[in-house]
Order: sequence, then structure tokens, then C-alpha cells
Amino acid sequence: QVQLVESGGGLVQPGGSLRLSCTASGSIFFIYTMAWYRQAPGKQRELVATTSGTSTNYADAVKGRFTISRDSAKNTVYLQMNSLKPEDTAVYYCNADLSTDWGRRSGYWGQGSQVTVSS
Repeated sequence: QVQLVESGGGLVQPGGSLRLSCTASGSIFFIYTMAWYRQAPGKQRELVATTSGTSTNYADAVKGRFTISRDSAKNTVYLQMNSLKPEDTAVYYCNADLSTDWGRRSGYWGQGSQVTVSS
């Protein structure tokens, strides 16, 4: 079994900062990429940022404000969110593309973390 557990969401004022964390555990052989997605009410889930360990990519809406990083030794991915705007309000999900000890490669999701940006 594989689990992704997120932490760090909450309520913040516009212009503030939050850091999300997501740790993968279980029968993991190798993690290829880790990513953050978000889904706002009434909207489709969208990609926020990805990291392969050697490269990172960001959605245009968050470039220059969000930073994704990864601690491979801990199977953990972080999302540092600065200069937050009300339109960043969403449920944030981490995702890991990984292979298990028994050779299955698949994508796994965290439970979701609510981020609310409001004064």
C-alpha cells in the first residue's frame, strides 16, 4: 500500500504565505515526479507545479510566487506559497508518479488540503 499525507493548509490574508507538505509512505520503490494540483469550487482540477528532482515547472498563474521543492530522502514534496491572492483559494492535492516494490507504476493522490485566502 502507498499513502500520501498532506499538511499545512489553512486560512491566510491576501499577501500572506503558507507552506504545504506531502509525504509518501509504504511500499515505494521509486518516485519519478511529484506535483501539486488545486481545485477551486466549481472548477476543474488544475496543475500548479511539478518536480522531477532535477527540474521544476509551474503554472503561469503561480510563477514567481510559489516554489515547489522535494526531499527525496524523505519522499516529501513541499509547496511554498507567497504573495497569496484570493484566487489561490482552493483544495490543494499532491500527486506522486511512482513504482511500488512489486513493480506497479501509477499515480497516487493525497487527501487534499484547504487553502483559503481572505481578509
